[in-house]
Amino acid sequence: MNIQQLEYIIAVNDCRHFVKAAEKCYVTQATLSMMIKKLEEELQVKIFDRSRQPVVPTEIGDKIIAQAKIIVQESYRLKEIVQGEQAALSGELKLGIIPTLAPYLLPLFINTFLKKYPRVTVKVSEMTTETIIEKLQKHDLDAGILSTPLHIPSLKEKTLFYEEFVVYASSKEKILKKKYVLADDIDINRLCLLEEGHCLRSQVLNLCELRDKEKELHQLDFVTGSIETLRKIVDANQGITILPMLALNDLNSKQKNNVRYFKKPVPVREIGLVTYRHFVKEKLIESVINEILSAVPVQMKSTSKKEIVNI
Repeated sequence: MNIQQLEYIIAVNDCRHFVKAAEKCYVTQATLSMMIKKLEEELQVKIFDRSRQPVVPTEIGDKIIAQAKIIVQESYRLKEIVQGEQAALSGELKLGIIPTLAPYLLPLFINTFLKKYPRVTVKVSEMTTETIIEKLQKHDLDAGILSTPLHIPSLKEKTLFYEEFVVYASSKEKILKKKYVLADDIDINRLCLLEEGHCLRSQVLNLCELRDKEKELHQLDFVTGSIETLRKIVDANQGITILPMLALNDLNSKQKNNVRYFKKPVPVREIGLVTYRHFVKEKLIESVINEILSAVPVQMKSTSKKEIVNI
């Protein structure tokens, strides 16, 4: 038994196809099949049911693959320990980040991080929370930056900061007459939301207590996948939306007049960095965390006079 064989069965489990798994591992299908067959012979069990298409693990195969993932991750950890002692920070980091955060947080830290660590390559992808979770569990991502807590045992979470929600309204909306607002002040018939699949939409529904009313309101059918589109809809067609605090950095002075803050305790979303439980690239992640914490305002790191809105 060797690490390579374990990597092969993990690949087949992920791809559910021997040819695709071989391509993923950069070996021939014959080599991959032979190595897996030798492992099965050594263990005296069938790991995969080859009679089914797509191929699926057997009952015992599921347990073997789960343990194989832990062993492979721990083997990577050994290499990282040695590399960390011998050389400057280097390597590749595959990072997923939710779309409602990416355009506002990334510009604050990514260039500084890359200049500080020239031997590190960062591959960033915008993804919904659901996709980030799935890819972390399949080891297709190293880390995700998203709204937490997730309460998923297989994942580790590190809280980064707490981002305040604010009201953004058309200049013709009555709510702008108020200096500070409550959730009850928002006319839900004027509210524009993100489309399904975005955790920010879920948080706004919870903030405004719209769960039971969502399907009753015609306006809630008018949704988009972009915060910038939401803002432009409000600017052009009147109405109200909820923005995360970092999005205000892109507003001009006129647009900032259309922002109203909530009364304390202000509603916030918790932003965290999430990795798989048996994660390897600890030094890389620690460096990213430190860079983010250096970039965000100090007041965003405290929960004082704030109330976290559930996802």
